[in-house]
This record gives sequence, C-alpha cells and structure tokens, in this order.
Amino acid sequence: MAVLSKIRQRSALMIAVIALALFAFIIGDLFKSGSFNSTSKDVGSINGKDISFEDFRIKVSNVEKSGQGITSTAAASRVWDEEVSIALLTYEFEKLGLRVGEQHLLEVLKADPNIGQNPQFLNAAGIFDLAKFKDFFKSNPELAASLKEREQSADLNAKFQIYSTLIKAGTYTTKSEGKLKYEMEADKVSFAYVAGLFSTIKDSDVKVSDAEITDYMNKNKKRFKSDETREIEYVLIPDKPSAEDVSEIKAKITALLSGSVVYNQATGKNDTLASFKNAKNIAEFVNSNSDVPYDSTYIAKNRLPAIDADKLYNMAPGEIYGPYVNGDYYSISKSLGKKLGVNAKASHILISFEGTQVPNQKEKRTKDQARAKAESIFAQVNANPETFLMLAYTSSDDSSAQQGGDLGYFGPNQMVKPFNDFVFNNGVGKIGLVETDFGFHIIKITDKQDGVRLATISQKIQPSEATSDKVFTEATKFEMGAADKDFNQIAKSMNLTVNPAVAVTAMEENFGSLGNQRAIVRWAFENDTKVNSIKRFEIANAGHVIARLKSIDDSGLVALSQAKPYVEGILKNKKKTEMIKVKMAGSSLETIAKAVSTTVQQATDLTLDNPTLENAGAEPRVVGTAFALTANKISAPIEANTGVYVVKNIKTVKAITIKDYAPYVAKLKAQSGNDASRVLPALKDVAEIKDNRKQFNF
Repeated sequence: MAVLSKIRQRSALMIAVIALALFAFIIGDLFKSGSFNSTSKDVGSINGKDISFEDFRIKVSNVEKSGQGITSTAAASRVWDEEVSIALLTYEFEKLGLRVGEQHLLEVLKADPNIGQNPQFLNAAGIFDLAKFKDFFKSNPELAASLKEREQSADLNAKFQIYSTLIKAGTYTTKSEGKLKYEMEADKVSFAYVAGLFSTIKDSDVKVSDAEITDYMNKNKKRFKSDETREIEYVLIPDKPSAEDVSEIKAKITALLSGSVVYNQATGKNDTLASFKNAKNIAEFVNSNSDVPYDSTYIAKNRLPAIDADKLYNMAPGEIYGPYVNGDYYSISKSLGKKLGVNAKASHILISFEGTQVPNQKEKRTKDQARAKAESIFAQVNANPETFLMLAYTSSDDSSAQQGGDLGYFGPNQMVKPFNDFVFNNGVGKIGLVETDFGFHIIKITDKQDGVRLATISQKIQPSEATSDKVFTEATKFEMGAADKDFNQIAKSMNLTVNPAVAVTAMEENFGSLGNQRAIVRWAFENDTKVNSIKRFEIANAGHVIARLKSIDDSGLVALSQAKPYVEGILKNKKKTEMIKVKMAGSSLETIAKAVSTTVQQATDLTLDNPTLENAGAEPRVVGTAFALTANKISAPIEANTGVYVVKNIKTVKAITIKDYAPYVAKLKAQSGNDASRVLPALKDVAEIKDNRKQFNF
C-alpha cells in the first residue's frame, strides 16, 4: 500500500517525464527523417538551376495519385528524371532561340485524343472547332490552370520536335562512307590462323587483386560512373513456424473432422460441437474455423492445387479430403457437388462503329455500316466456320485479332451481359451475332469447363507467439552483441549466416533478395549512420534483419563488389594474353600451333562487316589484321575477344568498283535514324547535376 501511495503522489511527475520522453523521441525522428534533416531547401540543381523541394513534392504527390500502386520513392525518381530532362532540353532550346507559334501549339494539343477527338470540341462535321475549345475554358475558368499545364507541356513537345528535326538535318552520310560500307560488305579475305584461347588457362591460375580492379576502374571512370553507394551486410533471422507449430496447426484442423465436446461457461454444461462432415450450416462452420472465408463458386479443375487436384475434383458430394498443404495453409475440403459449364472459352470478331469506346478501330463506319459488315461476316462464318480465324485477324477491331479472336477462358458475368448470355446459354460450337456497347460481335463458343464447389477450411501455417518471441529474443541478442563486437564472429558464435554485402544507391528501393526494403536503404544514408553502424529491422513475412553498414563509397564509381565479376574477367584475360604471347614464338603457324598445343585453322571469305570466326564468335581485330597483311605474311600475336591469335593471309579479294553507292548510304542513314535519342544521355553526361533527394523523406 505504501508503494501504491507513492505512485499516486508522483503520478503527475511520471506523466510529465513520459510526455517529455515522447516529445524528444518525436523531435529526434523529425530531425532524422524529415525536412529538419535537410541541409538544403532545394531537392537538387541542374547546371545551377535549383529545383524547389515544395514544387517537387507537389509533383511527386500528383504522380502518386495518378499512378496505380506507385511508391513515393518510385514517384520521386520519375519526377526527378523528368525535371532533369526538361531543364537540360530547355537550356538547349533557349540557346538555339527556338519558338513555337500558336498554330503549331494548337496542332500539338489536337494530337491528344482527349482534346482533338473530344465531342465537346467538335463541330457538326466532326472536325475540331477552335472556337468551341476556347469557349469551353471561358465557361469553366476553374479548369484554366489545367489548360495552362497542358499548353506548357505542348510547347515543350513542339520545341523538342523542332530540336529533333534540326539534329536529323544536321547529321548526314557521305558517299565515301557509303563506299566504305560497300567495301566492308564485299571485300573478302581468307587466312590461316592459330588461336591460343583464354579458356585453355584456368581462372584459378591467374590472380587479380582488388587494388588492380580499383586501378582499372579509375583509369576508365566513364565506364564505371555511379552515384554514391553504401554496402550493407546483414543477418536474416527468419520468423517461421517451428515443427511443433506445424504439428499443432495440423492437429487443430484435423480435430474438425470429428465432433468435440466443450464446456459452456454461460450454461455450466458441456456442449457437443458438430464435425465438418455433419455441420448443418456449412458456410457458417467454414467461416467460424477458417482463415479464408467460405467461397460458394464452382472452380474448374485447373484452378485447384496441382498436387491434390485429381482427388479434390473427383470426390463424391459430401466426401471430405485432407488435411493437405495448400501453399501457406493446412486445409480440409468437402465436396458440395459439380456443375457443368462453369467456365467458357470463346472467340469473337468485333465490328465497332463511331461512338463506341474501341481504340483499335480498323476503319471509320456508322452503326448501320457496322451492322451490315457484321452480318456479312456472320454469313461467311456460318457457311464455312474454318474462315473464322482469318476473318478475325483481318477484320476484328479487338486486340484479340492477333490471336484469331481467341479470348481464352472466362467465368460468368466477366463479359458484358449480351455477350455473357449468349456464351453461357449455348453449347460448344455455336456461332452467333450479338450487339453490345462495343459494337457487333460474331461469337464462336470453342470450349466449356465443368467445375466443383468445395467448402474448404484453411488455417495458415505460421509461427506461434512463443516461436516469434524466441526469434525476437535471438535477433535482439545478436543486435546488442554485434553493437560493440565483431559482426561476423558474433554471427558465427550464434550459428547465423552473414549474407554478402549489398551495394545500394540513395534512391534505391530493392535490397538484394529481400526485395523492396526502402527503410534499410534510407537508414544507410542517414547522417548519423557511420561505417559499422548496426540496426535491426522487422521485415513482414520474413523475420528480422540485423544490418551493418560495411562501407561508404563516394568515389563516383560503382561499388567494388559490383564491378569485380566484370573487371576481374577483363584483367585475367589481359594476364592470360601475356602468358600466351610468351609461348607464341616461331616462324611458321605450325610451330606456333605446336607451342600452344593446338592446330592451324582456316577461315574463308570473311568480311569486315561480319568478322565471325567459326566456334569463336565475332573477332574484328583478327579479321581486320588479316586484311592488312599481304599474301603469305604472318602477323604478330593479336589480343582478341576470346584469346590471342596469329594469322597468315592467304588471299584478299577486293570488291569490284560500282558507280552508285546510294543503297549503302541509305543503310547507314537508317542506322543513324535514332541519333536524336542519344542527345539527352549525352547532355546528362556533361551536365552539373546535384541530387539532394536523399536529404528528404522519399
């Protein structure tokens, strides 16, 4: 009682202390995760032009609202890419003095179907009416801001069209280039060669150090350019059911197969509970005992669990099967009978008309014209059903035309009512003509599936509270132990596995095999997260991740762990080249071949346009060297893609001279048709871009 009295006396003080602690926690979190943690009020800058965080945040919010299921991080990345592109292109447009006239802007706006094909903006002849368009926004001033945004976007698009045209006009192909292309295709060389392949030396016999890899990356910075990265190694302690948990769940669901007696505290008597087999209200029984609600629909055999499908489908009404494992559940199922034709498969030919919401119309037609065409096709199909496939391919306005009109299997009420009624009220092979809001359909019913109705009780196989508590205790113990001791040694002492380090950039969401774990990535880039910092994360449906920040790489190069598999192969081949070259001594190919334990091989009529050696692949250096040699001359060792080669020219055949190289000039022009798309990456490569997004809570 004395203790209780003291607690009451000091309750106000305790409340104040708790409130202060909570306030400190909240303020600390704000400083860590929100704008208080920011060192800049701008989300970044492009060539000195700042991007305001507030404007950026609003755009990200709009993308989140419009995008289906997009995360805030993905939305921020999309908006950032757009902002960078717009800033760089706008700068180029201004340097060139590009301007867009009102008529040009209008044509770009009209290209948007929501404007150019909007019935509100069309005259009686179905033509876009500028006066109607302007009057609409005069009458709806609240939409003026939306129009302004569209105009700005249209202005940018119009300028980009002009810009792209200028680039295309500024790139050209000369007659000399056409001649070279012709000669690369037509000149031929035949040669003998010896190949000392890299594969003849074991990788384990060639050592490459991390220092050598780093040095190579520094000498080739453009190839390995990257944002700042963090390497995080981690231990995953899975929160999964124990063998005892699984046995308990199985026993619990098995008990439902027989009745049970339980004590009723309200009445003071024992109640006898019905078994699954004898339950009078099957839906109520399922919903009272299952983690998955009762489903009264009939299910086709191919939708049942594959391993148990035959037994489940072929049960007699009232028969029970189980327990059986169904994904993450233990289940028992009771057959409630079968039904014919629960799913149907059909093909159709859609003939739409003006006014229907069909995007793939092959031609414009009125409703009467559409009806006449549909009736004509219907008559052809009735006369010869074999023509259905080709007629669907050539005439249907539906995207299923590419599959001969095949719509696959579907259930009742998945299609519009007239379509649904025809298919489910007729037998397989029936062909009919039906009108819906999409147009006229010539329908052919191609198959039907029977189904079974099952009452299934499923209980999730999941860890018990005791198991989860045990896992939590283990994770906490490891986290606390690793905080001031060696991460790997503590893991080893607890029989835990340290997963290989994962390299991430600031705006990544995926974290190795664990998928989207944005919280871990964000933590790694917080200001107070230093090398060797450790934190535990609770991962839904997985367990506990104890992460350690292994390294911080702000060198501007990709992480060593990411580049190593690629660069190590290059450097090993360079070392193998020197090892093979030492062996390649001799005045004849036969002597050289003997020295590298291989044979002399022949290549006939190869070209520079297709410099492919049999069983080796493309080797342009080898073929190019052969062209450069005079007859019977032997080359020095050539470092190539697959090994070291020595070649001896046998014969070079020059192409005949032709008067017109225009076809080859045209080929080269076609290859350079996408040059405009390479401009933006080039602009980004030389731009001064500062990205401060990691300072904000995306």
